[in-house]
Amino acid sequence: MTKALKIIIPLGIGAILVWYSLSSATPEELKNLWELIANADPFWISLSLVIGLLSHISRAYRWRYLVTPLGYSSRFGTSFMAVMVGYLSNLGVPRSGEFFRAATLSNYEAIPFQKSLGTIITERVIDLVMLLLIVLLAFVFNSQVLSTYFLEQQIKPLKIVYTLFVGIIIMGVGFLIIKKLNIPFVEKLRQFVLGIYEGMLSVFKMKNKSSFIAHTVFIWIAYVLMLYVVKFSMPEIYDLSISAVLMVFVAGSLAMMTSNGGFGAYPLFVGLALLLFGVEKTVGEAYGWIIWGSQTLMNIIIGGLSFILLPIFSKKK
Repeated sequence: MTKALKIIIPLGIGAILVWYSLSSATPEELKNLWELIANADPFWISLSLVIGLLSHISRAYRWRYLVTPLGYSSRFGTSFMAVMVGYLSNLGVPRSGEFFRAATLSNYEAIPFQKSLGTIITERVIDLVMLLLIVLLAFVFNSQVLSTYFLEQQIKPLKIVYTLFVGIIIMGVGFLIIKKLNIPFVEKLRQFVLGIYEGMLSVFKMKNKSSFIAHTVFIWIAYVLMLYVVKFSMPEIYDLSISAVLMVFVAGSLAMMTSNGGFGAYPLFVGLALLLFGVEKTVGEAYGWIIWGSQTLMNIIIGGLSFILLPIFSKKK
């Protein structure tokens, strides 16, 4: 039941958001939405897909730099297909992609699961830093727009930060209490966590730190460029500034946490973000649907092919 709910609830949230988005629009707005999507220039959408694919390739290369210091090796083909299968898995069960990636290396490259998972957690920590950096840039470049909005909505950002800080402290204290308890399950969990910790330490042992950093920077620049080039496919937002695109990126990142792969939430959040910059709701949501739909379709196709080809590819080792 728990596993089923992890799939059903996020999908349900996405379906509700799609229903809300479509039902709140007038027939004329819906017609305009479909026309905007249908008339988008396929060249810029294709370019966005190429950039997205390059970011996935770069992520696969970067992952190998973390695995090598552990005394193991992973073929690029396996790493790339594991990354794509992980993205495909996230569309079904949120955040399950990390476990699928680790299980893939464990199965096809004989790398212990917990150590492989540790390298992925290291990736996520570094990616979180990059995401926070982009959020900071988005807030700095759009400080005037955001301050006006916060005042109108009577939102207090410091109160949100304070609540998060208290929550982190409570979780830390709880972890220390559990650690002191002499329970067999806790000991097994401790050994598992130690394996993950060893995988996380690989970032300090790798020889190609400069290459790792270069791939990290490229991945996140590519993420922003994926959104930026799509704006040229729609004349209505052709002049959209890079600062506005950064805010769209932040909104899209929040949407990806709301439902499976951002289903339903991504176009709605993008549309709401662009309202801050005077873009019509229908235009903003069309922009969001184009980005989300094209990237999701690519992940489904390449992720599905990777899932099929992995066993075949592994036989060639």
